[in-house]
Amino acid sequence: MKNLKSILGAMLIMATISMVSCKENEAETKPTTEVDQGDEYTSAYVCPMHCKDSGSDKEGTCDSCGMTLIKNEEHTANGHTHE
Repeated sequence: MKNLKSILGAMLIMATISMVSCKENEAETKPTTEVDQGDEYTSAYVCPMHCKDSGSDKEGTCDSCGMTLIKNEEHTANGHTHE
């Protein structure tokens, strides 16, 4: 009887740890439909690596990684696109 209680207790602990671990992984997952909103995504010229705050309104290089900024095809301002 004592062994049965020990086994059930161990199984309960393992099940609890398993559920908590799975829940934490779900929280880290980013939805694919979420739109990114930093300068590195919304500026006219963006870093291909999307370094934090790397966007610019003119051509140049990324301050973080040194890569050449590329034209953001999805850039919009005041409700219209810039070509």
